[in-house]
Amino acid sequence: MVKKNSKFRHISISNKKYYFYEIKWIDVIGDSGHASEKEFTNMKPAYMTTNAYVFKKDNKFVWTFASYDEETFSDRNLIPKGLIISMKKVEI
Repeated sequence: MVKKNSKFRHISISNKKYYFYEIKWIDVIGDSGHASEKEFTNMKPAYMTTNAYVFKKDNKFVWTFASYDEETFSDRNLIPKGLIISMKKVEI
């Protein structure tokens, strides 16, 4: 059987492939200072971009990592799916 090479950036750890994604998501912001009604109304969330390998995902969350050493993962995030605007695999 011929193994098909992926056109997407990935790594293999312990024979498991982890794909590299660009994830755009909305983050909560806060301010504990005083503000007028206009300043409060003009408050906007932070629009974030995470570039990382996806460790796993389910119906509610996406787990990511950016660094690894054999079977140890670092630079980890857990992003609620409800905050994600888009996710796309990065091509090689």
